Amino acid sequence: MEGPSGERPRALQDNMVLEEVNQDLERFGNRLLTKIKPLGWECELNPPVFRQYDAWGQRVDQIVTCSAWRRMKEISAEEGLIAEAYERKYSNWSRLHQAVKLYLFSSCSGGFNCPLAMTDGAAKVIESLGIPGSLKDAFDRLTTRDPKKFWTSGQWMTERRGGSDVANGTETVARKQPDGTYRLYGFKWFTSAADSDMTLTLARIADAEGHVKQGSSGLSLFFLKVRDEEGKLNNIQVQRLKDKLGTRQMATAELWLDGAKAELISAEGRGVASISNMLNITRIHNVIGAVASMRRMLSLSRDYARRRVAFGKLLKDHPLHMQTIARMEVQTRGAFLLLMEIVRLLGLAETNMASEQDQLLLRLLIPVAKLYTGKQASAVAVEAMESFGGQGYMEDTGLPVMLRDTLVLSIWEGTTNILSLDVLRSLTKSQGQAMAVFFSTVQKKLERASSTAKLEPAVKQTRDAISSLARFTQAAGSKGALTMELAARDFSYSLARIYTGALLIEHAARPDASSADISAARRWCNQELCPVATELQNSSYEAEEALMDSTLVYEGSPARGSRL
Repeated sequence: MEGPSGERPRALQDNMVLEEVNQDLERFGNRLLTKIKPLGWECELNPPVFRQYDAWGQRVDQIVTCSAWRRMKEISAEEGLIAEAYERKYSNWSRLHQAVKLYLFSSCSGGFNCPLAMTDGAAKVIESLGIPGSLKDAFDRLTTRDPKKFWTSGQWMTERRGGSDVANGTETVARKQPDGTYRLYGFKWFTSAADSDMTLTLARIADAEGHVKQGSSGLSLFFLKVRDEEGKLNNIQVQRLKDKLGTRQMATAELWLDGAKAELISAEGRGVASISNMLNITRIHNVIGAVASMRRMLSLSRDYARRRVAFGKLLKDHPLHMQTIARMEVQTRGAFLLLMEIVRLLGLAETNMASEQDQLLLRLLIPVAKLYTGKQASAVAVEAMESFGGQGYMEDTGLPVMLRDTLVLSIWEGTTNILSLDVLRSLTKSQGQAMAVFFSTVQKKLERASSTAKLEPAVKQTRDAISSLARFTQAAGSKGALTMELAARDFSYSLARIYTGALLIEHAARPDASSADISAARRWCNQELCPVATELQNSSYEAEEALMDSTLVYEGSPARGSRL
């Protein structure tokens, strides 16, 4: 059936997309269970090794990865885990398709979801630059389905002086060469997936006298290949591999750039702005990893409750145990819907179908979701491990690996406090428009539940929270910068809880919604949805309280001489 223009009606087209995607996901799920999951465990058992010298004492700086890790790279290409988003076979739904595949892949990937995040981010940056001719080969390799051509990318930003403070912590210098290329000199303190084929990195361009400009306006973005055509490192020395708490399957290294050949790809001094696209994508991948971790831990905990007998009955027959798991389930459902909402908005933006309101909402929700799901994932992982009792603490169950790998999610791509401040910046930049869109979007979602009697308490709680949040924003506007900085974390949590509550309510208002959907929405909304308003009433954001924070932390502590 076709419409007047020869196109299929949108609803029919969407149904065909859904059917195709479902078939692909079922096939992929089977491959995950039978082929990919064992490879992931092999990656954990055989972490990368750094071989600095060969048998004859010559420096080779070789990072040796296991065969399972290399196979993960091939599978990522075959499955189009990056390509899916850029082929846009399903238009605005392509991002959603990719995100669901990555969500399924994440917990079985043996850590390979991390290099994929940076690879996706690099492809996004290059696409946003219009895919210049010099970067076309790189873009094609990042987005190919051919395992022999597929590249992964690094993201070399962290240096010795700082992590998130890129503007003041970047010391790497770029010196222009007669042929128009640059040579980079500096120390990259934390480079994830150091075995990648290429990277994007920031550096300060030196002028003719060797001087560089400080601050973020002195940073420019560069593209470089990690190795030359002969397979030799591009004037890069590997100092050592990081001994990390988790994500041990992936090589993270300290690198010395000693004249690494690179190409300037941003306007001079516009490095931070140019790499922002990469950060948005990697933060979304962080959310994917967090939600996938929650679901995996919860699935194991749920299954164990059907098998383990304690005090004469199965764990699932102990009401308190089931209440604990149910609370984790509510958190996981909420986080999943928040992830899907962000990816939906990203898909619209990438296909020029997003309104200005959609784009403002996306910019606001990315840091909110990243910071909140990172915290949720850690809490769920710890609770799920506890649900196994002593066995949860045993390495051979695999649970400690999942816990360790989850804990990084609130640190990578910006800590909770850093991202909370980023939320404030996005609001300031939009001059209040982002909050207006936030309020109107939540209200629209609540209106869809107006005829569902069982959701009335949740709708009222969410509307009350919106009112409290609106009062806070009005009151905080007259109190100055310190108030907003102190409130930043609670404010971001409030945004996350209110928006997720609205999503759960909207989901539960569907005609085919289950009783569990309604219960999840109601339980989510029973928590404190707007902690920032409560803490404002408690005077937690006053200057006197900030001084008392320091007193509480350092009272009785030696003023100096303490060492980490």
